[in-house]
Formats: sequence, C-alpha cells, structure tokens
Amino acid sequence: MAASEKVSALAQRAAEVINEKLGVDIVAIDMTQQLVLSEVFLIATAANERQADAIADEVFMKLAEIGEKPIRKEGKGAWILLDYSDLVVHIQTQELRNYYMLDRLWNDCPRIPLVLDEAR
Repeated sequence: MAASEKVSALAQRAAEVINEKLGVDIVAIDMTQQLVLSEVFLIATAANERQADAIADEVFMKLAEIGEKPIRKEGKGAWILLDYSDLVVHIQTQELRNYYMLDRLWNDCPRIPLVLDEAR
C-alpha cells in the first residue's frame, strides 16, 4: 500500500514551502510498508540552525493556512520535527543529516517524487 494522495499532496506542499525558504536535499520517503503511525517522512537540510527554525515556522504557518496543524513539534535549531501524524517533517542541519543519515536508514523504502522549482 502506497502513501495516500492526501498525504502525498501535503508532503508536496510542505516541500514547496521548504524549497521557498531555501532548504535543500528535500526527500519524501513512503513509510507505509515500514511504519503503522506515519505514511511519509519528509527530510530536508537547512544551512544553519537559524534557517532550520525559519523553515519550520514557515511550514507550520503555511500548512495551518490549509487546515493542517501538527500534533507535536519537537526540537529547535539543528533538528526540528513537525509531526502531522501521517506526515512527519524532519528539518536538519547538514551536520546532523550526515550523522543520522535518515535517508540511508530508510533506503529500502520508496521515494515519493516531488516537483520543486529549482530556479529560486
């Protein structure tokens, strides 16, 4: 079973917001075969802790505008997690992304294609 269209669309919107705030290496991972609680992990890299905070705030605000509010927000700076239940957004600095390698940890899960404007 693949991630639902609703959650995939929500991940796409969050990825667009991250891209607009200059987040990089944005990856959406379909977790439906691995986890019961979440369908999609969205992972992105911020240049520094300040940018990570700004990205998280913008994702929170833009998704709230379409009626989505996280059930929890964890972290500050180097790694911020926004949990929307079926979608979990991870915003990390490059150092922590390299250390924890979530992409590699979930390498056997399919990726969800994202359409992002590369000409920011």
